[in-house]
Parts: sequence; C-alpha cells; structure tokens
Amino acid sequence: MKNISSPLLPFKLETTKDKITPHAGLGLFGEFLYSQRISELFDKLLPRRKSPKSYAASKFALPLLLIMHGGGRYIEDIRKIANDEALCELLQIDTVPSSDATGDWLRFIGSMHKGLAGLSKMNCQLLQRALERLKLMEFTLDIDATQIIAEKFLAKFTYKGEQGYMPIVAHIAETGMVIHDDFREGNISPGTANLDFIKASIAKMPNGKKITKFRADAATYIAEVFNYLAEEDIYFAIGGRKDIAVMTLINELKNEDWKEYQKTSHIASFIHTMNATKNAFRMIVIQRPYQSSFDKDEEKQNKTNSYHVIATSDFDSDEKDIVKWYNQRANASENKIKELKIGFNMEYMPCGTTEANAVYFRLGTIAYNLFKLFQMKVLPSEWKKHTVQTIRWKFYQTAAKLVRHAGQLFMKIKEADFNIFEEVRSKIRKFAMATF
Repeated sequence: MKNISSPLLPFKLETTKDKITPHAGLGLFGEFLYSQRISELFDKLLPRRKSPKSYAASKFALPLLLIMHGGGRYIEDIRKIANDEALCELLQIDTVPSSDATGDWLRFIGSMHKGLAGLSKMNCQLLQRALERLKLMEFTLDIDATQIIAEKFLAKFTYKGEQGYMPIVAHIAETGMVIHDDFREGNISPGTANLDFIKASIAKMPNGKKITKFRADAATYIAEVFNYLAEEDIYFAIGGRKDIAVMTLINELKNEDWKEYQKTSHIASFIHTMNATKNAFRMIVIQRPYQSSFDKDEEKQNKTNSYHVIATSDFDSDEKDIVKWYNQRANASENKIKELKIGFNMEYMPCGTTEANAVYFRLGTIAYNLFKLFQMKVLPSEWKKHTVQTIRWKFYQTAAKLVRHAGQLFMKIKEADFNIFEEVRSKIRKFAMATF
C-alpha cells in the first residue's frame, strides 16, 4: 500500500493567557498621540452630550484613529481594538465604545455646529506643529475634488452618475498635509464656491507662514479666483477650458509658434483674458496627436490634434517648466487624496447622513495628518516617503508580548526590531519636549 504523507505540519495548537498584540508599532503610534495630548484636544474642542453617563469625545475618536491607522475598513472594526487587550493596556484605554455607540456619536457631532469647527481647529494645531520649525516660509496650495461612492438613501448623484459625495480637499505640497476639506453632497459641482474654499484654506496657515503658489484643475478656471490670486500676489497654474475663444486663439497660432514637446507633441502659449478677469494671464497649450479612443471630446473639433491647456500668471518662464511644475500636483494632490481614500479607507462612509459622514471624513484627514506628522518628526528618515500601507506591514504590524514584573510593564519584541522601536520612542519624547 502506498504511503501517503500527512497533509498537516507537525505542530499542535494550544492557548495562552499571555497578553500578545499583533500591533506593537501601532502602540508606539498611540504613545505618539499621548505625547501630543491628542485626547485633551478632542475633549477640549468637541462638544459632549449632557448626560453624566456620556463618554468624552476622545473615547470615541482615539479608537477610530487607531483603526484608520491599523487598516480597519468599517467602524465595526473597533472591536479589534477592544479585543486587543495588550494594546488597550499599553495605551491605557479602559473603554472602547461599541460601533453602534460610535455611529451615534458621529451623528451627534455632525448635528452640532461646533463639531466640524472643533475638528478644524484641531487640524490647524497639527499643521502648526508640523510647520513651525520648518525653515520654509512660503508654501504651495493644491486643491482637488474627489468622488466617494456611497449608496446611502440621502446621498445625491454626482456628475459621474454615481450616488455619493464630492468632497474637496486642499493640501500643502511641501508637507503633503491636508490644510482644509469640505465634505460636499454628490450633486454639487467641483467648481462650486471654490474661491471661498481657497480663502478658508489660506486662512488656516500658521502665523509667519504664507501661501505663495497655487495649483488646481479646470474646475477652478473661474474669473473670481484669478482676480483673488492676482490681488494676493499668488503665483498660479490652473487647468484651462477649451471654450470657443480659446480654441479660436489656438487655431490662429502659426507653425513657428509651436515648439517640440515630448517627441510626438508640441507646445505654445498666448496671452488671454476672460470677460470678468481684471488682468490678462498666459495660456499654455499642449498639442498632441489625436487618438480617437482617448480624445472623444475633440472629435467634432479637430481630427488631427488634441489640446490640453493650462492658465498661469507666469509670463516669463519656459512653457515646459510651467507644465512640469503644474503636473507635480498629480503627486502633491491627486496621489495624496488616493492615499487618504485607500490608505485610510475614506472610500467608505459609515452613516446615512451627510453631516455624520462629514465628521468621519474630517477625522480621516486628521488621521492622515497625524500620520504625516509622525512620519516627519518621529519615523526613520528612510521611511519618509512610505505610504501608510507600507508602514503597516513594516512597523505597525509587529508582534509583542506584554509582561508585568515588579510593578513595571514591559513590551517584549523580537531582537531584530528593538533598535527601531528604541529610536522611535526617543524621537517621540524629543518632539513632545519641543512641542510643549
């Protein structure tokens, strides 16, 4: 009879009463939150229910921050924090509200006028801590809208035909941090009230720091925005629109006006104005060979070439340099929004009301900014460009055992991880001392 080897490996399963966490690195992030007095900020800036049995805001917010950093997708994942006894003991978390209670809290905060405003103030403090010791005084503002699909009963349909929301997000290019967000209904156009949004973003800059450059896509191709940026002496590059006036000027360009660009394309520029702009601006035009599968909007206009246009306040620089700088918004804004949505799971909205989801989204931007602050001030320099997904498997998801001996709590990790944990703890301490 033929021998059949066992389909199982030669080990046995047993239980242990040792307190073990698979998220030792997340515990150090929690220590970073503790060192920066994040709980105090939540409790100070957010309203609390009048019931004497109600929890303080930090009891809800901190577990949410931990699951966002740890990779949780739904607020139901809070139970993973509650069930991690070692992590809770390490971070001195004595209570983790249920997911139902957390949803009620989000709706309560969303219904309060001071709720979103309190979170905005908190975000400003984080931004100040990140920027105050940087030698840079001038910064670049990038804004962009993004679609979040959410099949909620009250959610509106976006211009893309999906039910959900259309938040707009502003980033500081030099740090990658979110300076402002506006969580909007899905049926609100990405260009709506952009000037107010830009002003609100700029107003959140810490004292002594200034926005001097601005980038955005064609949704911000608005005369009042151009006028404001000119009045504030803010350099800009904004995606243009190919209206009749612009296409007429493009068609009037002569052969000698075009320069070779990226082998198969050409580039040119001309001076332009809109009816309501107080100043002329420069329009950069990129001419590419027409591709029917990609350029359907050009089909009725030109079957030989397609065009991309960028409006700028720069009259002197080479067109190629302006386009190169404008295209950097792909990493400074679009990829950062992608990390906010995918890395911190802001593609999912937990509640049925827009107000509660706006709170959840702003908590997501705070979680993202805390990650950026943690990365800038605490993590090893070679990890500065890592995404949160990389930091999870490289640091957050490190196993450890908690042992209490002679009244002292010890977190035991494998020897190979000890030096990096020591380095991070040392930097947490130094940054806390520099902050307060």
